[in-house]
Amino acid sequence: MRLHAICEFVPGAVDAQLRKDSGLTRYEYYVLAMLSEFPGRSCMMTDLATATNGSLSRLSHAATRLEESGLITRGHVENNRRATVATLTEAGWQKLVESAPGHVEEVRKLIFDGLTGEQVRALNAALTPLVAALELPAFIQD
Repeated sequence: MRLHAICEFVPGAVDAQLRKDSGLTRYEYYVLAMLSEFPGRSCMMTDLATATNGSLSRLSHAATRLEESGLITRGHVENNRRATVATLTEAGWQKLVESAPGHVEEVRKLIFDGLTGEQVRALNAALTPLVAALELPAFIQD
């Protein structure tokens, strides 16, 4: 019951903080964050959908909003007009950098501030096999 409560209520609280402080949804923030992790801050939309655990449709809607705001660009891959690459712009990088401190503070407040160091290590140990069971791509597991 407690894990369920965390899974249900923490995302909403984080989303509210991000919307208030930076005008981004939690998913949009995550798209920017994941793009920042790829080489050249650029990747195929299919890979970005996997990295953000979103459908291509959800990602496309978020990417449209982010592109209209100048935070990302999208373009076709040479020799494959069906494939689309998303790239984090400098403005997108700056938005991420500006948004990160408030986001980190909110996550710490909601999850980690109430735990001792030992409890954080125990939580990490307990969650490791659960994450492994999800069979996530290697770049997401760390």
